Amino acid sequence: MAIRLVVSITAAPGKGSELAQAYKDRCVQIMQEPGCEQFEVFQSVVNPDRLTLLERWADQAALDVHAGVNATRPPLPPGLRAGAGEREDYVYKRTR
Repeated sequence: MAIRLVVSITAAPGKGSELAQAYKDRCVQIMQEPGCEQFEVFQSVVNPDRLTLLERWADQAALDVHAGVNATRPPLPPGLRAGAGEREDYVYKRTR
């Protein structure tokens, strides 16, 4: 069963566009991982320092493998994020 992650990220003041750009290459890399169906970052039009990362994984096993790979990635450039962010996990059930 597919797993949907919604991650809310706050950029350091005035760094939203720079943080979104930093995620661009990472999104491309992660989309190549087995079981990754979506990995995209969205920047708020109301508050440009607020980003949302939408992830969709084929199943929990794929997400677990991703977590292991992600732990080996170099961090994003320092000073772009404010805080750790907030993650919500959902089981995807098609409604249409």
